[in-house]
Amino acid sequence: MTTRRNFLRQSAAIATSTLVMPIYDFNSSKKDLELGVQLYTFRNELKNDAYGTLKQISELGFKKIETARSGNGHYYGFSPKEMKDICVDLGMKLVSGHVHLDKNWKKTMEEAVTSGQEYLICSTMPSTGQTIDNYKSVAETFNKAGEECKKLGLKFGYHNHEYEFEMNNGEVLYDILLKNTESDLVHMELDLGWVVVSGNDPLDYFNKYPGRFPLWHLKDMDMTKKISTEFGKGGLDIAQMMKNQKVSGVEHIFIEQEEYADHPFNSMKDNLTYLENM
Repeated sequence: MTTRRNFLRQSAAIATSTLVMPIYDFNSSKKDLELGVQLYTFRNELKNDAYGTLKQISELGFKKIETARSGNGHYYGFSPKEMKDICVDLGMKLVSGHVHLDKNWKKTMEEAVTSGQEYLICSTMPSTGQTIDNYKSVAETFNKAGEECKKLGLKFGYHNHEYEFEMNNGEVLYDILLKNTESDLVHMELDLGWVVVSGNDPLDYFNKYPGRFPLWHLKDMDMTKKISTEFGKGGLDIAQMMKNQKVSGVEHIFIEQEEYADHPFNSMKDNLTYLENM
């Protein structure tokens, strides 16, 4: 963990740089939900200085965070209890975490209970095969994982990418997942950016499956390069998304950006300014 002396030195350096971000009061600027952030946005910074980066994130005004599996584990080198305590100290809540359904699944669930988080989100398909049969099999796996999480007081979910919207035998594979998973066991985290890149409209899914998306990734996408970009520069109608929170059932919105024009903190500052002005 960063020592107090090193942290003070780093803080002094940050204070004179262009990375100091204003603190936003999301409750006053957004009438519906307090926004969170997916920590994959700051993956390299977390690798180099996990505590210092988390503190900078808190200084942006974020109160909710979602972790992403890293080379230093699910909690960036901290134990689940340490991660929980750090978040409390920084005035943040660890709400959710991206994980894999693998041989360490039981340990992953136990760690999540200790960390105090609410959701475990499977971030990638546990088996390959872009077929209806495979997606039905995955749906069964997800239902089982959801039952296991529920017994421990956790909620299980799945985060989409672009490939789930491919078709097999005339059916969209993502719809197969939705139709074959139990809504009280499998909570969908809809990545709005990947939906629009796939050629679909998130609003269609909100209306077709109302209440099925308690988590969002709010991510704008460069439609030509198919990479994430700063808000307002891509193909996602963010204002329209924010007007349709209720029908989707969303409870937690995490901003995520995977690629940046300059630096992740500068990009996040641009994103927050965009939302403030929206």
